[in-house]
Amino acid sequence: MAKILMKGCEAVAEAAVRGGCRFFAGYPITPQNEIPEYMSRRLPEVGGTFIQGESEVASISMVYGASSVGVRAMTSSSGPGISLKSEGASYLSGTMLPALIVDVTRGGPGLGSIQPSQSDYFQLTKALGHGGFHMMCFAPESCQEIVDLTYNAFEYAERDRNPVIICLDGCLGAIMEQVELPEMKEIHRDKGESWSLYRHEGEKRDMHILTPYLMEPQLEQLNRMRAKQYLSWQKNDVKVENFMTDDAEFICIAYGVSARVAKDAIIMLRHDGYKVGLIRPITLVPYPKAQIAGLDYGRVKGIIDIELAIPAQMKDDISLQVAGRAPVYEYGRTGGVLFDDVEIYGAVKKIIDSSREG
Repeated sequence: MAKILMKGCEAVAEAAVRGGCRFFAGYPITPQNEIPEYMSRRLPEVGGTFIQGESEVASISMVYGASSVGVRAMTSSSGPGISLKSEGASYLSGTMLPALIVDVTRGGPGLGSIQPSQSDYFQLTKALGHGGFHMMCFAPESCQEIVDLTYNAFEYAERDRNPVIICLDGCLGAIMEQVELPEMKEIHRDKGESWSLYRHEGEKRDMHILTPYLMEPQLEQLNRMRAKQYLSWQKNDVKVENFMTDDAEFICIAYGVSARVAKDAIIMLRHDGYKVGLIRPITLVPYPKAQIAGLDYGRVKGIIDIELAIPAQMKDDISLQVAGRAPVYEYGRTGGVLFDDVEIYGAVKKIIDSSREG
């Protein structure tokens, strides 16, 4: 199929439509506004529904309703808007309903900045809302990877009966690149999903109730089931890229646009004789624990966390897997201030030189 030029926000929207999304509800917030704008044009062309909700709370509630009748439903937002959607996300998980949520991250905390950042890592990976649940969280680094991961996101959501998050930063949402789009998925709901309230005319079935309100012991059973599910993710669903790690003495760990910039810096460092590699988590949940824990710490002298966040939010997860076998450093910018390959080159070189001198 021919390649076309698309912005990151447009790519996630078109990939969702081709992946079967037929309902979108959202509310404007920078830097994700191109997603609802695109969906408002595109969904009617395929028989879908677009609604601009009166708020983020209303929008995630509409997604809950659409999902409950078996429709592949999606919302998107950024920073403060994702916070407002957190209760609805918890209700989706508690009711075991699939949905897609896209976060195009901006600076924070508070109202913060409309500029690109990676300051939502804690929010997306620990629990987006009350109740201690997790959602699979994908972090692409290019427009093509945005397409590929979004296209299959609903398959994971429906398999697990749980929302899924796509995590972009504002930079990836705005850049324009060539992408190859997949074929349109045909989603047939001939008899409705077993969990769906939708019924065809004349179809007789036993009463079916969807509710996030569970009493003991059902609520404990749900949490036990989810715990097993999270372990299954860790075993079967981790996505990670290793870049020049085979002989590396220092390993950078970065995701999204930070990883993309770090790769160019690593090539420069290699040219100057520094044995540096990169581990790029593609899934932030499940996190690539085994890939970090299993490094040869007889060879690896240090780990460098590179993020558009200060302090580095991913560093805690890295440190848990390193378990004191090597020092864990961090380098980042935040509040909409970006770094480039030359800056990362200098920062990593300084860390390595200082560690050798010490």
